[in-house]
Amino acid sequence: MNPKTGMSGVLSPVVTPFRADLSVDADALVQQCRWLLSQDTGLAVFGTNSEANSLSVAEKIELLEALVDAGIDTSRMMPGTGCCALPDSVALTRAAAKLGCAGTLMLPPFYYKGVGDDALYRNYSEIIQRVGDERLRVYLYHIPPVAQVSISLDLIERLLRDYPGTVAGIKDSSGDWANAALMHERQWDDFQIFVGTETLLLNNMRAGGAGCISATANVNPAAIVDLYRNWQSADADAKQQALADLRGIVQQKAMIPALKAIVAHYSGKPEWRTVRPPLLSLDNKDYRGLIAALEAQGFTMPGLASSR
Repeated sequence: MNPKTGMSGVLSPVVTPFRADLSVDADALVQQCRWLLSQDTGLAVFGTNSEANSLSVAEKIELLEALVDAGIDTSRMMPGTGCCALPDSVALTRAAAKLGCAGTLMLPPFYYKGVGDDALYRNYSEIIQRVGDERLRVYLYHIPPVAQVSISLDLIERLLRDYPGTVAGIKDSSGDWANAALMHERQWDDFQIFVGTETLLLNNMRAGGAGCISATANVNPAAIVDLYRNWQSADADAKQQALADLRGIVQQKAMIPALKAIVAHYSGKPEWRTVRPPLLSLDNKDYRGLIAALEAQGFTMPGLASSR
């Protein structure tokens, strides 16, 4: 993290481990976070692929406290804190700032569709003012394919004008490079632009971006970090293609169950396959097919099993 410009690099929306009774396994989450940090990957806990919207605010705060108590580096943490209910967003964001998290990744309130910039501005403004913590750094979360609520460039500009230093960046999970490119064209000072998939990482780095926050950083962190570090190398395009090929294998299945199946296999901990309703774990046929496809590529997760 650069103290001037905020967070940068590769971050993972860390998959959340559940026990058989569907309660959260905080110890397993700590272990997974330690492994990711060992791969130089930051922690966007409570992201989309963390099953964040299947977790209560109380559970999230308890997990944040457990991570901090376990010595997880808060300078590498960007927990998701955006909720549909304003008081929930405020409580979770306040807790993250108080615990020293370097940033908070904030979804817009996504239940009501068709709201405009004024409504979203009011939401973000209320959260920032009610939290009232100078340590707060907000990273907006633009994911219209899921939220169906968009964060416009004009809204970003308005928030940057009124909350400079607090509104620090964005995760653009539109999947549309043209949208991120328009953000880069605005040349906002110290505004960190993350793309939401490693398939756009090279484009983002070449445009001066901050990195990526990607689902598959849960399982392929070292290779993604390698491109982030070496985006100017002669073989950067080949590295980018290899990342896209690997992601293509994973996303042939439902992403969250697939990620958890991969962690389960390579950690030797089958309980990692558990997801909370309404999601379903991969059936055994899909599970075996996914692992076979990965192994055919020579895929590994070095150090994962030994960290357990």
